Amino acid sequence: QVHVVESGGGLVQAGGSLRLSCAASGRTFTKYAMAWFRRAPGKEREFVAAISHSGGHTNYEDSVKGRFTISGDSALNMVYLQMTSLKPEDTAVYYCAARMPSTVLASTRENLYEYWGQGTQVTVSS
Repeated sequence: QVHVVESGGGLVQAGGSLRLSCAASGRTFTKYAMAWFRRAPGKEREFVAAISHSGGHTNYEDSVKGRFTISGDSALNMVYLQMTSLKPEDTAVYYCAARMPSTVLASTRENLYEYWGQGTQVTVSS
């Protein structure tokens, strides 16, 4: 059983910053590829950022490029999302996801991720 747990959400003013953390645990000696998705009120869940199991490859959704940075500690199966210059439209529940490593690096596809956290709320006020 693999457990994924997010932390770090909260309320911030527009222009502010937040850092989300995520830990994946359950399989010894397994390094997971990990990603962040988000679901805004009334919208479908969407891709935000992904990082390969080695940390050498990353992908970002266009609207967060230059503002969000994904990073990870593969030895600990931790991933972080540093969010800066936050906008009200970034308000959403942010989900961390993990998958077994494969040749598809830093995938943006939701259906490729096997393990999901419960989500953490990020609210950006204007």
